Amino acid sequence: MNKKSVSKRSVILMEFDWLLFILSVGLAVFGIIMIYSATRTTHSNVNVIVQSAAFVMGCAAMLVVCFFDYEQLKNLIKPIFLFAIVMLILVLIFGVSGDWGARSWIRFGAIGIQPSEFAKICFIITLSYHVSKVQDDINKPLVLLGLLLHIGVMVGLILLQPDMGSAFVFVFIFICMLFVAKLSYKYIIPAMVLGVASLPLVYRYVLSEYQQKRIQVFFNPDLEPLGRGYNVIQSKIAVGSGQLWGKGYLQGTQNQMGYLPAKSTDFIFSVISEELGFIGAAILIGALFILIYKCFKTAKKADNSFGRYICVGVGAMLLFHVFENVGMCIGLMPVTGIPLPFISYGGTSLVVNMTAIGLVLSVAYHNKPRSVFDVY
Repeated sequence: MNKKSVSKRSVILMEFDWLLFILSVGLAVFGIIMIYSATRTTHSNVNVIVQSAAFVMGCAAMLVVCFFDYEQLKNLIKPIFLFAIVMLILVLIFGVSGDWGARSWIRFGAIGIQPSEFAKICFIITLSYHVSKVQDDINKPLVLLGLLLHIGVMVGLILLQPDMGSAFVFVFIFICMLFVAKLSYKYIIPAMVLGVASLPLVYRYVLSEYQQKRIQVFFNPDLEPLGRGYNVIQSKIAVGSGQLWGKGYLQGTQNQMGYLPAKSTDFIFSVISEELGFIGAAILIGALFILIYKCFKTAKKADNSFGRYICVGVGAMLLFHVFENVGMCIGLMPVTGIPLPFISYGGTSLVVNMTAIGLVLSVAYHNKPRSVFDVY
């Protein structure tokens, strides 16, 4: 019996995850549209131009990574890990402070990059390989120690910036991967208890005065209504004033009159809620969660553990970003400067997010069987 013959183009059309690709591109374009609204009163389109350029680079990176066989990354694990470490060290030496006081940016004139964003991709790849190699012995103490050292190096360097928000992203990715690797509850439960019990000590002896103030303001924004609490108060006003249908694109008063701070970056969700209302915000969150669901679904379908953990890592990264950013905009989470994926202004973040989706697309594309085809 003759095998079915199809062209290479047909194989690409059938095996490419078009929904994941379209969601990513659509969200990024929507982000540029909302950044224009958030920066309209500045009478400058610089942010829109920069984000558009990052979008083009991100699309290129996503497609290149997609059609590159992700399993070949196994041969580059050490250079990838070393690259991340070097970048995180360089930012401590040559970095400049961002809006939240962390020394987390390296600037080349008007262009700035955030090494911790690139380190997230490197961490997902290297930890995925590490966990895939030791998953059968995941509950052995020495194996766990090795994994803790893996994350400890990167998180330690990030805490030196100090960038608590990014550090939490790494920890969440780490927890999700170990959970999928079936880490025993004999480790999970004591770790949770120890973590909760240590919070007062961390607050008292580890956090700086600035970070302590941020937590105090989280519980009581009125503590400094014109200081650290101002951002959250204005954000909640913007979200609430949008009501069901919103005030209309470019019509948000908190946004257009300049009351809302960091409105193109950390609080862009507040702009969306004010101008597009609950319906617009709900559609956006729904689209983001469909994208995250697709990452985890691809993980489930992956035919090898390396690809599975990559997808879990990407999904975990995006999930934490969405949960934290939306939470801080509505006063349910402390303000940490975590951007909303694909939406917030930030070239580095957009390129990294689209590259991460490229990894998931690569797993989906290269894991599907092709032996039934004769491709010419």
